[in-house]
Amino acid sequence: MTRTVHYGIIGCGMMGQEHLRNIALLDGAQVTAVFDPDSQMAATAQRIAPKAQQVGSVAGVLDVEQLDCILIASPNFCHVAQMAEIATKRPLPLLVEKPLFTDPADTDRLIPIKKTYPAPIWVGMEYRYMPPIALFLKELHQATGGARMLTIREHRFPFLEKVGDWNRFNRYTGGTFVEKCCHFFDLMRLALRAEPVRIMASAGQSVNHLNERYGGESPDVLDNGYTIVDFDNGTRAMLELCMFAEGAEYQETLSAVGPSGKIEALVPGPGRFWPESLGSAPTPQVILSPRNPKGPKKIDVPVDPVLLDAGDHNGATFYQHQEFLRLVRGYRSEPEVSLMDGWVAVAMGLAAQESARTGQAVTLAGFGGIGTTALRADRASNRPSQ
Repeated sequence: MTRTVHYGIIGCGMMGQEHLRNIALLDGAQVTAVFDPDSQMAATAQRIAPKAQQVGSVAGVLDVEQLDCILIASPNFCHVAQMAEIATKRPLPLLVEKPLFTDPADTDRLIPIKKTYPAPIWVGMEYRYMPPIALFLKELHQATGGARMLTIREHRFPFLEKVGDWNRFNRYTGGTFVEKCCHFFDLMRLALRAEPVRIMASAGQSVNHLNERYGGESPDVLDNGYTIVDFDNGTRAMLELCMFAEGAEYQETLSAVGPSGKIEALVPGPGRFWPESLGSAPTPQVILSPRNPKGPKKIDVPVDPVLLDAGDHNGATFYQHQEFLRLVRGYRSEPEVSLMDGWVAVAMGLAAQESARTGQAVTLAGFGGIGTTALRADRASNRPSQ
């Protein structure tokens, strides 16, 4: 019989609630303690996980003896301080939502955590686990003969409302290229098997939140932009982001091209936003397009409706927790998404924010505390072969 793994949850907002619903679907997993300072979010968490103990602080979560692991799903700017508190008091296996941090100054506190934290730290990069993207990554190298170009497009809805409206301001989110796009920078490294060298971005706030005011302040988050990334193996990737395009059939489109051919993944947005008048939401697809012989092959990648109902990420949160549980139970030795993976994704986002601000390309060496030697060592030790 599989032993039950007991989770402590810090942060029960929109993403925290998705984690709660997906943990409830797992065999041998239970949410045992939750903390959210907002009474409404705490009440919602109680309805989703009625057996969980409600506590009033991070320290209160750590005081619950049964716990086997901790999940941080609090607002972005809280992550590092909460990780530091956990590291000091009770360093259990940790799953921390993206982005890992929001400010370059945070790296001074992350360095000792990376060096001395005695348990595994897994960074929540759910997009890796979306079934169409997982298949795209699995087939990419054979389909392309080694990708030389990667394009990621996200045409989506604006930022949703969050408690305290924290996601309207760069100082709390890290900026749109950090908050939203760290997922895509992570996928770039994973797909191209390379490290970023230089980033160039052009972006703006053109449509969303222009007439909103919070405490007399206007939101400053970007709502559209392009980013080009050069990698150390000569490959390159581009991100196209538009956050006022929720009318699109597919929310994300990934395309990789190499000497042998092309592979694409088409990913729909959350089903709850798809109009009932249009019938069923689009089915995710992967398309293989060899150069010779020509003949694109379309593969439907349906997602279990139960998983679609449990969250907004095409089942990815469930599949991520399956692998995290294997880590907690000792069936795998390293996190599939390491602390360094999360760190680099944020550094790339911060570099894109800086490039968009200045109009200049940003070199990644040393940016955000990242060195290429450390990246390659981390890749060799933690990255399973694809």
